[in-house]
Formats: sequence, C-alpha cells, structure tokens
Amino acid sequence: MQLSFLRPLYDRPGPWCSVYLDASRDTHDARPALDLRWRAIEGRLLEQGADAPTVDAVERVVRGHDPMPGDYGIAVFATRGRAVLTEYLSAPPLRDLATVSELPHTMPLLAQRGEQVAWVRVLADRRGADAVAVSAGGVPRRAHVTGREDFPLRRVNAGGWSHSRYQRAAVEAWHHNAGDAAAATVELAEKVGAEVVVVAGDVRATGMIAAQLPERWQDVLVRTDAGSRHAGADPALMDDVTVQTIAEVADQRVTAALDRFGVQEDVGAGLDAVVSALRRNQVDTMLIVDDPSSTAQLWVGPEPTDIATDAGQLTAVAVADPQRVRADAALVRALVGTDAELTVLAPDEAPELTDGVGAVLRYVDATTPGRSHG
Repeated sequence: MQLSFLRPLYDRPGPWCSVYLDASRDTHDARPALDLRWRAIEGRLLEQGADAPTVDAVERVVRGHDPMPGDYGIAVFATRGRAVLTEYLSAPPLRDLATVSELPHTMPLLAQRGEQVAWVRVLADRRGADAVAVSAGGVPRRAHVTGREDFPLRRVNAGGWSHSRYQRAAVEAWHHNAGDAAAATVELAEKVGAEVVVVAGDVRATGMIAAQLPERWQDVLVRTDAGSRHAGADPALMDDVTVQTIAEVADQRVTAALDRFGVQEDVGAGLDAVVSALRRNQVDTMLIVDDPSSTAQLWVGPEPTDIATDAGQLTAVAVADPQRVRADAALVRALVGTDAELTVLAPDEAPELTDGVGAVLRYVDATTPGRSHG
C-alpha cells in the first residue's frame, strides 16, 4: 500500500484530532442519529484537551460532507483549527473513535482501505465504449468513446456484387471504433497506473479492443462478455467480475510481500528490528498485523526517522524532548517520511510474525540487526 496520500498529515505539527464516524444517512432518523454520534465524539475530544477551533473544523466536515448512498463512514484528521484530510470509508467503522494525540491515528483507516489496486474498466460495443478508471487513491476518471465509424456497423446480406464490399466495410468500421476505444483505455490506464484492465461487453468488440492494446496492458487484461451498453442493462455481473479481479490482484500483492519477507529469514523481524531499519531508511515495505487493541508505544522526535523503543536512543542523537506515542502511529509516520509501503495483515495471515510487525528491507549490510555473520 502506497502512503503518499497521508503526507499532508506530517507536514504540520500536532496535536491532532483523529475521528472515525459512522455517517450513514439511509434511514428516516439518520440526521438525529448522526447528531447524537457527533455529540458523543465532540465530548470525548474536549475531554482529551482538543482546542475548540479544531473541534469546530471537524464538526464542519461531519455535518457538511457530501453524503454517500448506503452505509459508510468518514475519517477526519484535524489540527490547529483546520481539517487537513478527510477520507470516506466504504463501510462504517466498527465503533466510532475520537483521539487527541501528537501524531494522527491513521491505522484504522489503513486497515480498512487494505491494498488499493488501480484499475480500468471498459464497457464496449461496436459503436464505441464507456470507460472508468480508479487510481490507487480512489480518484475516478471517465471516458466516453464514440467511434469514428458509424456506418455500416452490421454485416448485411446485400447480395450481388456489393456483398463482399459491405462485409469488409463493416469489419473495418468495427476495427476503427475498437482502436479509438483501445487508445482511450491506454490513456486512462497510464494516468492511474492500472494493475487491472477489464474489458466487458460485446464479444467481438472486446476482442478487437484487446488485440489493439500494447503488450504491457494485455498482460493485465481480463475480458468478459458480462455487461451491456444498452439502457437498463444490469451491471451486477460486470461489477462482480471487476471486484473479483481486483481482489485477486490485492491478494497476490500481499502474498508477494510475505514471500519477500520470508526469504530474509530473521532479518527485519520484530518491533526492535523494524524501528532500527526505519531510522536507517532501510525499509521497503512494512508488514503489520491489524490489532486495534494494541497498546504498544514508541518514542519520537520531530523528524519521521526520529523513532525509537527507548527515549535514550533519541536523546543520544540530540533529539530534544522525545514524545511517547502509539507505536503504529509512529511507524506509519516513518513509512511516509521514507517513501516506504505498508501491507496490513489479518491475524491469521501471519500468526508467527514477531511482535506482529516485520519489514522487507531495501538493503542488508553488516550492521543490520539479525543478519547472519557466519
């Protein structure tokens, strides 16, 4: 999981208000329920010492955000009278959360987001295509392609000397339109860095589009005859194919991270080793088991790599006044500051991971903790 979207949170000093809230509005009593939830959160923020301007900034987001259909949640991170980052949650949080701390409490957001896969989906027929792309950060882009050729689009039984000419013209028109759709697909895929390209709809059209995609995109292509551009067509099957494909890619990414970690043997395993590697800008990808009940803490200074299991480690390198914070909050800040990635695991995915945390390293040298010197 890339974490660059969190960077604005670490460009500003704390203290931070971090709020996770069920914002669903699909029932007749949704507004009163939201009001009650907010009042409870507001009280908890003030009890923890949040300043009134920052609480007001969070409230403006909670009450003024654009509602989504169905059940959903929002996460809001605010400091010094400003809401710096707001993220929609695809499902309500298991429980509403409100914390005030030196670093933003981002782990619940990352655990829910999971592996974000950038994708493009194209719904095609012989006249053109409708395409949508979603980046790893969830930003949608759309394209509507009307092919250059609109006559003739069906093979006809014209008979006589013109029969073969009509047949060739129909195939050429399909081919040109598919080329336009393929070009739009490539443009979107390049913009979002797609890892999945789903081409759905008319079988002949999807085949022609696929044939005209560059090899790079054919390698991540999934074709399906599910879906139709006709008005009133049910998108459910096409949606199922897309979701399943994205889930498979996400699972493959997690498996690859675990495999890379496994070949390091004991290097990068455990909290001490990960903290040491982060201080040295050595972490490529950190693996962490999602544990909302964790009370583990670390010491931090002003810089992302000012991170330690003991305050003395920081004072020894001239860090004044180290602060004690949630371990996962410190780890995430260090990952963002060193352009490292994160893989969040369920407990059953890595039951033997020491301290519930490990790291795939960018390099290993003679001073790397756990390295065999035999």
